[in-house]
Amino acid sequence: MSDESMGTLSVRTPEGVAFSFLIASPAIRLAAMVVDLGVISVAWSVIAKFLTIIAPISEDVADMAAIIAYFILSVGYGIGTERKWRGQSIGKRLLHLRVVDVNGKRLAFEQVAMRNLLRFVDALPMAYLVGGTVALLNRRGQRLGDLAAGTLVIWEPVQQAPDFENLRGDKYNSLRAQVPVVARLRQSVTPEVARVAWQALARRDELDAGARLELFAELAAYFRSVTRIPEELGEGVADEQFVRNVVDVLYVVRG
Repeated sequence: MSDESMGTLSVRTPEGVAFSFLIASPAIRLAAMVVDLGVISVAWSVIAKFLTIIAPISEDVADMAAIIAYFILSVGYGIGTERKWRGQSIGKRLLHLRVVDVNGKRLAFEQVAMRNLLRFVDALPMAYLVGGTVALLNRRGQRLGDLAAGTLVIWEPVQQAPDFENLRGDKYNSLRAQVPVVARLRQSVTPEVARVAWQALARRDELDAGARLELFAELAAYFRSVTRIPEELGEGVADEQFVRNVVDVLYVVRG
């Protein structure tokens, strides 16, 4: 479920966790695309040199190999980088953009593949005219590839790292000694949800009692749903303290 206003997409996941995305503007997306095209061009110049070896043998074979190689490079670059870096290419990483699922779910490989395979349609007839026009005509700035894949591009501005000196409290964190549990949490919890949980802890005193209990109950249920946590680690631990423990092990790296 989502709510859009003023370039922001608010999403509530099926687990009940709510967070907001800043929808990337066309200008910053264009800048990221220029960077990515530059990377592809450099890689293509290297590949093209090897293809010149085929040209003396058969120009037709060389031309066909060039078409296939460029298709694989341009599509494979987007799929490979966005899959490896959770929705980011080199251009997107430099400009703090990320591809996400429109419903707040984890981005699937099929979505990454779909949006990149349809780039050639978006690029028609030239200079991304089709994709750019479609993006300008919808509030989420989605091109055809995004609409088909159920994705959109968001902007993640650089934010100050959280300060845990005032958040940890004096209670012992039983999760710290559970290395496998911590590893699974760090793999399963997205940066967006982790920051929502940290912000909830930082602003807990601003919430009334009912809203505070409900929020931390939802967050605790979400963290328990993404990975199996031994029951003994949650016995006698309030939801807010459990969320504090999870956020502590997500953000703090110990030797």
